[in-house]
Amino acid sequence: MSVAGPFPGRSAGPDVPVMDRDEADRALARLGAEHEAIETSLLALQDHAGRRLLEGADLTGVTKERWASADRAITLLWGYFDAYTAALGRARTVRARRRYPNRDDLVALTELLRGQGVTVASAATGPDPSASGPARLAERFTLEELVARMNELYARSLDMVVASDAVWSALPARIDLLAAELHRTRSLAHSVGVRPGEHPAGDDLEAITHELTVLRTQVVSDPLAFWRPGPGSSAPGGGRPDTERYDRAARALEDVRREIEAVLAVRQDAEQRLVQLRDVLSRADRTLAEARTARGEVLAKIAASEVPAVSGPPTALQERLAAASEYRRRAQWHRLSPLLETLEREAEEELLRARESLTAVTAPLAVRAELRGRLDAYRAKVARHGLAEDPLLIERYDAARRMLWSAPCDLRVAGHAVLRYQETAAELLSPRPGPEDRR
Repeated sequence: MSVAGPFPGRSAGPDVPVMDRDEADRALARLGAEHEAIETSLLALQDHAGRRLLEGADLTGVTKERWASADRAITLLWGYFDAYTAALGRARTVRARRRYPNRDDLVALTELLRGQGVTVASAATGPDPSASGPARLAERFTLEELVARMNELYARSLDMVVASDAVWSALPARIDLLAAELHRTRSLAHSVGVRPGEHPAGDDLEAITHELTVLRTQVVSDPLAFWRPGPGSSAPGGGRPDTERYDRAARALEDVRREIEAVLAVRQDAEQRLVQLRDVLSRADRTLAEARTARGEVLAKIAASEVPAVSGPPTALQERLAAASEYRRRAQWHRLSPLLETLEREAEEELLRARESLTAVTAPLAVRAELRGRLDAYRAKVARHGLAEDPLLIERYDAARRMLWSAPCDLRVAGHAVLRYQETAAELLSPRPGPEDRR
């Protein structure tokens, strides 16, 4: 709710000549307009929603102190306004005596309109102790000084009322909406087993609940503690509500909500993920079993070869997989969620290690197979060129074949035998020089 701005004021020196009739009439018209503006502003302030809330609230802190001062200022404003109204009424009475005022009337009007003709009792102005004596019983003002004093009090009171109302309008409703969201999130968290003391998200929800309760209480009782005046702004109500604590609680709740949604997603696809985990671990187990079998074959068929050892089945992962299945059976989704993520990563790593182990174990067999394939490929090549019956080739082929097809096979010696066969075949297949070349 808005109210009128500061009262209009005038500037004039205390020692001025006696006004003539036109000056007096213009001054009275201006003062009448000022009186209406002042009255409108005061009534708007009196009806301001923020002022009514301040009157009925149980205030604390800085708001309590500033409202006590503002409440006294508003009382003073009405006292000043009554004095202003009375002075204006006396001036109008003097002017109404005759159509053309005489000298005495103009002197009286000048004193009322420009002199210190307004007396305000101490009951309205409050105590004003002096350094040399007791408090004065009354104060005298010119109408200018009285308007300036009312301007000051009005601006200070309006600033306090508008700031409090702005905080009350902005924060409590937002806190209530966030509290409703918090209640829904807590219900959802409870349904998936996220509780305080059992899951970090449950502890976070408790902390957010406490923070919102305390924050709302403080906002309602001390709104000015959450008001940040605007830099360089002198207008009443210039500034904004401080929402830092609210924003921090909202971000924390959003983080918890995402975590709860992740737990819910685990509940929806837990069985499928467990089946996939079992399949990955089963493939890793079979790969390791194949590697162990291949290792025995390599040790039996390949001589002078270092074959790496093969680890046993991933029993630790199997035990944790069984624990994950138990969590699912008991609907402990908050425990299952992080365990599934860890198991999925470690199961893939275990399958990769099993495949690497199989590759490392079967490397000698792969080398023997490559040598056998190379030997047969060169034999087919020399046969196409009609050299299959060459005695030297037959001898070296038979030597290499005996080494590669006997157990245990010495890969180093067999490799040299295949190389000798290749070199012999290459020599026989190379073009021979003709008669001219010999000459």
